[in-house]
Amino acid sequence: MLRGLTTVRFHAADLEAAKRWYTELLGVEPYFERPGYAEFRIGDYQHELGLLDSKFVTDLGRHTDTAGGAVTYWHVDDAEAALNRLLALGATLHEPLREFGDGFVGGSVVDPFGNVLGIMRNRHYLEVLAAR
Repeated sequence: MLRGLTTVRFHAADLEAAKRWYTELLGVEPYFERPGYAEFRIGDYQHELGLLDSKFVTDLGRHTDTAGGAVTYWHVDDAEAALNRLLALGATLHEPLREFGDGFVGGSVVDPFGNVLGIMRNRHYLEVLAAR
């Protein structure tokens, strides 16, 4: 079901400072930006590191406030089916499925052990896979 890492999302109270810091660390500018969010492509497989302004975390439709920190998204072929399977296995909804943009649908759950698990149908993952 989980095919590969797509995106890791960190939260930052000062998004501009976080963008500068990660630009310096990674040696690249964000490849994608919109208000409250910036994303870098890094590494051999062009994995995505997203920075979300912390003030938008409450807008994600979370169903629990007990989990925090980074959200790691794994590519799945069918986000709705994957979410339903995770819930059937005892996970609880953390952030409902939503469209991030054209070709990106994702959400997250909290596993029975308190960890956040993100799932995403990510067109960039599929493009990189097709290019190999």
